[in-house]
Amino acid sequence: MKKVVLAYSGGLDTSIIIPWLKENYGCEVIAFCADLGQGEELEPVKEIAIKSGASKIYVEDLVEEFVTQYCWPVLKAGAVYEKKYLLGTSFARPLIAKKLVEIAEKEGAEAVAHGATGKGNDQVRFELGVKALNPDLKIIAPWRQWHIRSREDAIEYAAAHGIEVPVTKEKIYSRDRNIWHISHEGGPLEDPANERPDEVLVLTVPPEQAPDKPAYVEIGFEQGIPISLDGQKYGPVELLTELNRLGGANGVGIVSIVENRLVGMKSRGVYETPGGTILHAAHDELERLTLDRRTLQFKELVATKYAELVYDGNWFSKLKQCLDAFVDETQKTVTGTVRVKLYKGNCEAVASTSPYSLYNEDLATFGADEIYSHKDAEGFINLFGLPLKVQALMERRAKGQ
Repeated sequence: MKKVVLAYSGGLDTSIIIPWLKENYGCEVIAFCADLGQGEELEPVKEIAIKSGASKIYVEDLVEEFVTQYCWPVLKAGAVYEKKYLLGTSFARPLIAKKLVEIAEKEGAEAVAHGATGKGNDQVRFELGVKALNPDLKIIAPWRQWHIRSREDAIEYAAAHGIEVPVTKEKIYSRDRNIWHISHEGGPLEDPANERPDEVLVLTVPPEQAPDKPAYVEIGFEQGIPISLDGQKYGPVELLTELNRLGGANGVGIVSIVENRLVGMKSRGVYETPGGTILHAAHDELERLTLDRRTLQFKELVATKYAELVYDGNWFSKLKQCLDAFVDETQKTVTGTVRVKLYKGNCEAVASTSPYSLYNEDLATFGADEIYSHKDAEGFINLFGLPLKVQALMERRAKGQ
């Protein structure tokens, strides 16, 4: 193998993979780092990659594509894995895989490589993406091959090869960050009996330390996509950035979860998704206002399957494409504004308006009205309850009564 393109983050695992690939495959290693909004984490990656032995490194700004083509579809679907996880790492992987394939084709590489472990979900997400987009590329997964068995081993390997990494045996959390969220795993979090320590938080203040006065934000949507805050238009990246700031300052979006990994084991992690949490709450509320009962209920079923597909790495599957078509149809009337209240970790949609609202105050009012006849309910109940009445009569006859 002459040339390999590595999905590179600048973290512990991918930094030591560069010399390992050169030692074990004798190949040129080209690093690719996707800028998905990691912030200051990206500053040292070029230097670290070259020092680690990469012949070159691509650092591509994919933030807007990530928000519009990956965050927004999942938001519109209402997809949440196991009722808690807003899928920030899960839907970042297919975009990275897509660009990894593009660079491999551009560079004439025979293979791509990634730093996902053999225990995790990301190995599946990366590799399913590559297989869907270029099945001819070989895939190298060092964690399934090398002698390294722990992050402690990896730290020692880095030290032996003179590679500086932003991880120590004392600060051993495994993190993944993008503009949508940051995840934390490892260290004391591995024991579900341990409460999440405040020191782990990066984007969000502990709810107890949030302001004593609630904050409000009004979010405008157009066909399910957020477009404005407090009446002011925002670009997608700017909008999510501002909601991250606002949510983080009010302790919103922290979840601790024991989740079921695709590979069959349970894992424990902490996720911070301040802006995404606000958007999901607002979007859900607007759908309640604008979608009819049957559509809303069926969409909840779709959301569960959609979340499972994304979590399992099936972003490019035919079924997901079909579900996207359904979701897009439902979103044609999800236009309007939602006011959200943020207070010490709580996020509550408190008011909503829409030109497509299905709420009719004249019908719903407890006061006098001229358009609803209470007498009509009697016939409806008689017909709606007819199966129950027939069942009761049959049981009476069966008992000889």
